[in-house]
Amino acid sequence: MKYLHLWLTWKWQAIIFISSSLLLMPLASSLVLANSAELQSQRGAYLARVGNCMGCHTTRGGKPYAGGRKMRTPFGVFVTPNITPDDDTGIGQWDKEDFWQAMHHGKSKDGRYLYPVFPYIEYTKVTRQDSDMIFAYMHSLPSVAQNNPPHKIDSPYDNQWLLRLWRTWYFTEGVYEPDSSKSEEWNRGAYLVQGLGHCSACHTSRNVWGASQDGELAGGEIMGTYWYAPSLISPLEAGMGDWPVEDIVELLSTGITSHAVTSGSMATIVRQSLQHLSADDMRAMAVYLQSISEKEIDVRKTKKIPAMPEAVRQYLSKGELVYEKHCQDCHGVSGQGVPNIYPPLAGNRSVTMASSLNTIRSVLYGGYPPSTTGNLRPYGMPPYQHIIYDIEIAQVVSYIRNAWGNIGSLVSPFDVDQSRGNEY
Repeated sequence: MKYLHLWLTWKWQAIIFISSSLLLMPLASSLVLANSAELQSQRGAYLARVGNCMGCHTTRGGKPYAGGRKMRTPFGVFVTPNITPDDDTGIGQWDKEDFWQAMHHGKSKDGRYLYPVFPYIEYTKVTRQDSDMIFAYMHSLPSVAQNNPPHKIDSPYDNQWLLRLWRTWYFTEGVYEPDSSKSEEWNRGAYLVQGLGHCSACHTSRNVWGASQDGELAGGEIMGTYWYAPSLISPLEAGMGDWPVEDIVELLSTGITSHAVTSGSMATIVRQSLQHLSADDMRAMAVYLQSISEKEIDVRKTKKIPAMPEAVRQYLSKGELVYEKHCQDCHGVSGQGVPNIYPPLAGNRSVTMASSLNTIRSVLYGGYPPSTTGNLRPYGMPPYQHIIYDIEIAQVVSYIRNAWGNIGSLVSPFDVDQSRGNEY
């Protein structure tokens, strides 16, 4: 009887344990799925940072990702859409397949072709897994009911058939294919630069149809911004083939090094996106950018410098006077600057490259490196458009481009006026 009692007790305990386990299994599965969804959303948040999605889909002072930012182009004004999970004004009724269609194929949920102001030309290289994680993050955001104004696209560019023809000529879809001859780190960097980072969206010149030309990352004026994104290949512009990888990482993550500083649109990218990348991803991008850059050359050996006409000499001497009065205290008598505070102007490729646009705009509107975790209180340069005339700006920029061994073309008051674009 004693053994029978023990057997029955064990049997009932086993039944209770199994029953409890069966009851807990759905709860455990739910917890695993919840954790998986949360991890996917967290990873998506990071990837959205890499792609700087908020940078375009948030207007100044507006709700994050609610859209409304105006993108001015030669083809009209485009307004970024609301990508919060609002059912009526956002992407609340989208599923991950719809999102993938936009990222990879450049088509909206209803099948309409998207205009390439949305960089699906680059985003097509993003993997399906990364696309799904970004979508998961977008659907975890607070829903914002915000109707944004429609695009104002000039005729005939508002024709979907014309856009279809454009895509036939200029768009090739396809996820990034790793180069088996390169390291895993190099391929990761290439994937980030070519895909989510969509660097060529700015650092590539455009033809009359707005399509990339002259090679990827070869430099070009950023459409609608009147800033020039320098070549990431040419040693005469922003090519970093001779830079240590650590210096490239420092510039991209903090916005400043002892010999270079980011400003304008690039400073915004560093602040909003690049400084938030993981150390491994940042290094991977640096390794890739270093590998595609040409080695630096001595410009003075490749160019025969003619004797300077007297009129040019006088023009530059007037610029020197402006420099001594307004610039010398920070940038130095010899244009040497102050390491990690004021960038050097002597030997500065951003000053001497073919396009003088960025230098002119920095004098007009001031130069402000980004505030980053690695450079919390950056020193800035005040605007001078309200202090000196256009002719003086032209003279001082011309002087800077040709002093201390620099070699650059002269700048005219017309160039200064043109650099403002249609801002007034």
